Amino acid sequence: MGAYCLAMAVQGTYPFGGRSRAVNDLGNQFVPFHARLRDLMHGDTSGDLLFNWASGFGTPFLADFFTYLMNPFSWLVGVFPRDAVEFPVFLVTLFSVGLAAGLMTVFLGRLHPGSPWLRALLSVGFGLSAWMISDGFSDPMWMWGLVAFPVLGIAYDWCLDRRHWVLGALAVSVCWAGNFYTAAMATIGMALVLLVRVLLDERPAAERVRVLARGASMTVAGVLLVAPVLTVSLKASKLSQPAPEVVYKGSAFSDYAAHLFPGGLAGGAPRVSVGMLALLLVAAYAFIGRVPLRERVAWLGLTVAVAASLVWQPTILLWHGLAMPNGNPYRASIALTAVLVCVAWLALARRPRPKELLRGAALVLVLAVCASGAKYMSAGPWILAVVGGPVFLALLVLLHRHRADRRARAWLTVALAGAVLLSSAATVFSTTRLRDAQEWWTPKRTYDAETRAAYARLKAADEWPASRTETGPNGFAANDPMLLAGQGGRYYSSYLPAVTAETLHGLGAGWFIQGRHTNSFNDPVGRAIMGVSSYLVPAPGPTGFVQRTAVAPPVVTLRPPGAPLDGTAPDATPDATVFARQERVLGARVYEVPAFVRAGAITQGGADTALVPGRGWPLKADRPRGAGATFTAACAPGTEAYLHVPWLAGKVQALGRTVKTGGKEPMTSVPLIPLGTVPADGRVTVKIHSSRGQFIPSNPLGCLDRAALDRAVQHLRATGPEHVEAGGHGISAVFAPGTKGTAIVSVPAATGWRCSVDGGQARAPRTLGGLMAVDLGDGASRVSCSFHTPGLRLGLAVGAATAALLLAVAVGHALRTRTPRSTPRSRRS
Repeated sequence: MGAYCLAMAVQGTYPFGGRSRAVNDLGNQFVPFHARLRDLMHGDTSGDLLFNWASGFGTPFLADFFTYLMNPFSWLVGVFPRDAVEFPVFLVTLFSVGLAAGLMTVFLGRLHPGSPWLRALLSVGFGLSAWMISDGFSDPMWMWGLVAFPVLGIAYDWCLDRRHWVLGALAVSVCWAGNFYTAAMATIGMALVLLVRVLLDERPAAERVRVLARGASMTVAGVLLVAPVLTVSLKASKLSQPAPEVVYKGSAFSDYAAHLFPGGLAGGAPRVSVGMLALLLVAAYAFIGRVPLRERVAWLGLTVAVAASLVWQPTILLWHGLAMPNGNPYRASIALTAVLVCVAWLALARRPRPKELLRGAALVLVLAVCASGAKYMSAGPWILAVVGGPVFLALLVLLHRHRADRRARAWLTVALAGAVLLSSAATVFSTTRLRDAQEWWTPKRTYDAETRAAYARLKAADEWPASRTETGPNGFAANDPMLLAGQGGRYYSSYLPAVTAETLHGLGAGWFIQGRHTNSFNDPVGRAIMGVSSYLVPAPGPTGFVQRTAVAPPVVTLRPPGAPLDGTAPDATPDATVFARQERVLGARVYEVPAFVRAGAITQGGADTALVPGRGWPLKADRPRGAGATFTAACAPGTEAYLHVPWLAGKVQALGRTVKTGGKEPMTSVPLIPLGTVPADGRVTVKIHSSRGQFIPSNPLGCLDRAALDRAVQHLRATGPEHVEAGGHGISAVFAPGTKGTAIVSVPAATGWRCSVDGGQARAPRTLGGLMAVDLGDGASRVSCSFHTPGLRLGLAVGAATAALLLAVAVGHALRTRTPRSTPRSRRS
């Protein structure tokens, strides 16, 4: 912990400075999750653990909570002020590192007896491994995986002694509850460690088999005890927007060898460094004569097997729950860091001789030569290897020579601790410095005066559930609505429901990461559909935004009997324009969609530029300073022109405005683009510069009649419910008695919603444009909808049954081992 803070302080990284915020940049999606957790703990937000009214215009939340907020240290956020939410997230990382290193110190003592101080120094290498510095630090929930490895190692050690089965199962539960993703990796990794220990055990085969069976049953019981975490998360994952397809490209040996050295950053291989001290000891382990050959073969075989499994696609899938990770395919590298530290301790505990250490150093030198051409080997790794390697080698040699001198060994251990502190801090500093220098890592806004101002503005305008306050497209963070306590469209989560992504995209909102990160609406019709009465838009000035208001319909509105719902209207077909889809959901005609005509649509550079049925207008990649493609359309003067080109990568020029777009199908979708007011002659000329060959829709221009929109909004307000109420995971509306038609709840109809009319039987709602729709039948006065988390009931049943089993085993064990109570005489004697 001290080394980590020292590096952060030298680098000027939060919370020790403001120059860089590499650890808790608010662009990180998880800081807003912690802000929401704090709001829930203080009762200062809408929704509850089951449902999140803030993000994506209403999304399930329990899977997010289980996955992102169950690290016990995350709950520290509740004792800090809201505008200091970054600091407790930093503490999640810091305390997880400290606890993991402390528990690894204990586990190494179970692996082989020896000095706790030396064990602790090796455990620092595990706590500040390359995996932690490069991968784990920015994901607070993953940091619990660091803790899970030694905890499971201790639990499996109890299996060797045939004791604490119930306590071991509880330990497994704690690991899997904290973060099941990394706990699964820890379970596989430490189960392999247990397997090696059992193979090396001298007990009869039958008894060793019983040890493995005990470990397996303990693991199963522990996992089933927290079954709700799994059933809810797996069901939510199944219902979520699919992740982008990942193609694994493999890893070169030179890159892999380079990542054994500390201090670098480049990708291309598993991040497995645990420091120069551990690397020297692991390399020397093969040559230590005091270690039986059988043991050396077993442990080094395990190390090689785990290392190979991290770069072979079938086993990569096994480590990651049969799904190739999006972004970094080497998240399971943490398993190899744990194994390396175990082997390093088995070497150090045997007091390697100088010749054995020198042979290990020679092997490290060979690895350095192999890695010399890798991009990873920047100045930092070379300095740490060239300076740190000889220092650690010298200290280890001196420890062996003065093994009989207790005082000398104590001073050498202090020197070794100082070297570990400085080298660990230098490793964190080197990696952080390299990361801060990369353009993609540029931090977004911090929780500064601008963010606090936005939060205060939205809280002051909050009228939920009568209407919504929207954070807009400002991009304070990846999850603005949770950070700023609004109710908007932005939402970034692995569990974002596919229904939500498709609904918002179909109505003209943008997205990133193939729909796993939805964005806000950029047009007044989209905002009206969702009942947005206040929103922020970027603008010059001290805060970087301005707040705008609009007359909005309520969140629950009414459509007349026979309104065309999804699956019944031609406008719902995929070929319909976004403007037609918006009008169908709004229930009124507000757009004019003119013919979009291309100038000179014959041939251009030998490529056909005519409209392609079913695909749209083809565009070629512009040459530098190219003329682009020019389109014209005619609309009523005074209307507002909007362009829908969701996948366009390039630039749009129209009505005196230039807009750059970064669309890429299916990864990045551009929202509706406001072009401006149609001039008096009614002519709209749109020039599009394309950065690649692509297609745009055949009728991408819509001209909005503001007066028609105002009339539609007033109609929805006039015919809407008398009152709207929203609870933690439910919403209801009260209409005048005998109201007929279809109630539209402006919430994406995610799986789990059940709605009833006048207290009748609850059923899954129908949909209109992906939003919930409830038929009022022959007349009704109340509509009530409640969200039931898919998978929760099954998980609770399995968890309860497992808890009863564990309790029965514990009681049975206590009864079997209870000794007869002694008499008063015997106690006196």
